[in-house]
Amino acid sequence: MLRKNLFLSIAAIVLAGRSPHPAGSPQPKVAVIAAGDIGSQLPDFTVKDLQGHEISSADLRGKVVLIDFWATWCQPCKKEMPGYQKLLDRYGSRGFAVVGFKFDTMMDTEDPVLFAKEIRVRYPLAAAANDLKEKFGGIQGLPTTMLYDRQGILRQKIIGFEYTDVIESELKPLL
Repeated sequence: MLRKNLFLSIAAIVLAGRSPHPAGSPQPKVAVIAAGDIGSQLPDFTVKDLQGHEISSADLRGKVVLIDFWATWCQPCKKEMPGYQKLLDRYGSRGFAVVGFKFDTMMDTEDPVLFAKEIRVRYPLAAAANDLKEKFGGIQGLPTTMLYDRQGILRQKIIGFEYTDVIESELKPLL
């Protein structure tokens, strides 16, 4: 009996110190995807839009989401934003949402609310404070468009102008 207990004690000590990976074998690495990189998660945010209504990432869960960083002084933004409104009109009933974040690094060339009316954009628009920009991984240029799937995973990121039909071709499989 003493021999059996001694054997069990030694076995327990040996097994407790064993790693599931043999010595010298590489440990499995967990990929860390930086915010704003393809495969990253839609960040948590809550902001007030330009009309004073709350916009929250929680309200976007389960939807395909297009996030657009824009500015009133950005001519490519002005050209691209009406196309996003058309996509929203076409696919909104299928779980597609668009949110525009106004860049504030330079002074607006016109009132942002009037700017949106002029180009017939009705989707929610909010100012992008620095902390919000960082949550999206920082913004390197305007416009910046980010397309997230229903699980909140970034599937497409475009820095600079892109034609609506190209965005639509990326959007359709996610719906």
